[in-house]
Amino acid sequence: MATVIELPISTYESVVEPDWCPGCGDFGVLRSLEIAAGRLGIQPKDMVVVSGIGCSSNLPGFIHTYGVHSLHGRAVAVATGVRLANHNLKVVITGGDGDGYGIGIGHFIHAMRRNLDLTYIVMNNQIYGLTTGQASPTTMKEVRTKSTPLGNIEMPINPVALALVSGATYVSRGFSGENKQLSDIIAGAIAHKGFSLVDVFSPCVTYNHVNTYDYFRKRVYKLEAEPDYDSSNAQMAFEKSFEWGERIPLGVFYRDEQPTYEDLEPALQNGPLVEQEMGLSKEMFDELMEEFM
Repeated sequence: MATVIELPISTYESVVEPDWCPGCGDFGVLRSLEIAAGRLGIQPKDMVVVSGIGCSSNLPGFIHTYGVHSLHGRAVAVATGVRLANHNLKVVITGGDGDGYGIGIGHFIHAMRRNLDLTYIVMNNQIYGLTTGQASPTTMKEVRTKSTPLGNIEMPINPVALALVSGATYVSRGFSGENKQLSDIIAGAIAHKGFSLVDVFSPCVTYNHVNTYDYFRKRVYKLEAEPDYDSSNAQMAFEKSFEWGERIPLGVFYRDEQPTYEDLEPALQNGPLVEQEMGLSKEMFDELMEEFM
């Protein structure tokens, strides 16, 4: 096994300062991602962060790695292309609950069932923050928002349960108010071979006055502190995924080792596409380029 040389957080500090609202949970997620990458010794040139649209999706601009700020709900699709083209890269997706569990939910499900080697960090603030406070796919029932002034009537999506039944092989939940645990979870997710979901309670201090830091601190507990919990037991993980109310679990719900899409795809057996011969003469290549110019 290769020796891992840990890197300081400063390795990933961007020249662009985060512009989130003071107190936003996304600051904790950014720092936890930097800590996790440093612990794993990942050089900035070996990691790419892909996002969609939303407050949290600005994150690629605030970390010193390769980054793609893509389209609303399409971060997983873009990250899939990056991963299949060059699976020597660590590919991390960052976004919010609206981007990932709303418009992007189809890509989310299919990436999990394929078990692509991607890490998806979803900053779940249970509100649409960028558009100033409408109900999102994870807003709890009866919560009043700009779009639900009489209370939300829709059942919220359960990201953890959805990930479990869709085939994700690393399913976890963190809280931006628990920085040490969150950095451990993210490090585990990036190191894991297969699709990893890190659903993060990341409070929106401006537009969500229900699911606050205090709300979660009074309720969350750590699965790793439960002596009988087994993260290799899918049935146990599924039961825990529905626990909500006075006690809300954090940690790694489920972890399993399965072949990834990259392992099984015949076109990738000879290595990343970027390292394979195109099989085109210079004349054919020039003709193709001319056609697209």
